[in-house]
Amino acid sequence: MKNQQLGSWQSAVLGIIVAILVIFSLNSFVIINPGEAGVLSVLGKARDGALLEGFHLKPPLISNVDVYDVTVQKYEIPAQSSTKDLQELSAKFAINFRIDRQQVVEIRRKQGSLANIVSKIIAPQTQESFKIAAARRTVEEAITKRAELKEDFDNALDQRLDKYGVIVLDTSVIDLAFSPEFAKAVEEKQIAEQKAQRAVYVAREAEQQAQAEVNRAKGKAEAQRLLAETLKAQGGELVLQKEAIEAWKSGGAQMPKVLVTGGDKGSSVPFIFNLSNMQD
Repeated sequence: MKNQQLGSWQSAVLGIIVAILVIFSLNSFVIINPGEAGVLSVLGKARDGALLEGFHLKPPLISNVDVYDVTVQKYEIPAQSSTKDLQELSAKFAINFRIDRQQVVEIRRKQGSLANIVSKIIAPQTQESFKIAAARRTVEEAITKRAELKEDFDNALDQRLDKYGVIVLDTSVIDLAFSPEFAKAVEEKQIAEQKAQRAVYVAREAEQQAQAEVNRAKGKAEAQRLLAETLKAQGGELVLQKEAIEAWKSGGAQMPKVLVTGGDKGSSVPFIFNLSNMQD
């Protein structure tokens, strides 16, 4: 009986030892996958040096490893600000970022989890960066020069998040809105500008029509002048011919020679013939 009890006790002790060894072995290493970085803490204190992808040993039972996702993360964060002309401007930004794997230990010590990084670091810094960008321009400039607004925002956000171990990869403005009062003012301004442009177009069209009438009038006047000069020239030639004939009839000694032209002034071909060769 005593031997059986001793054997049972030995089996139980052996089982406990095996269980302890299994627990120790399972807690003595950690595997970090690609796209991750780990922070080893022993007795609650973070050790220097990030654990990168691969197999790592760690003290069993008294240590813990916090694993961070260092791949690209995306969050949409709203922001509001006043512009240079004191107009309210609101926006929503899509922030693409990742955690610097070399700084995960500092992130673990100062910010803790990824959720804390977004809520306590990225969100407020996005708000402050938007204020910096919006305050440099009027609300109308913020709308018409949206690319410049985004560039100022990106520069400010990069500088502010870099010291926290957050690398900004890209940002985009999902929505940019302004007050209803300004929206109405913009609409009224656009209507006024369209009316002004229409008035300018009508004035230019009328001016062109008037100039066309002037050109047509000048053309008609020039044509009439040329016609008058042609008729005057032809009338003078007829008078000379008549005077020559009258002189011959009155008994002149020499038969007159008459200059005769045909057609218009520019294309006439003059020729001379002797009236003595003409019969009555």
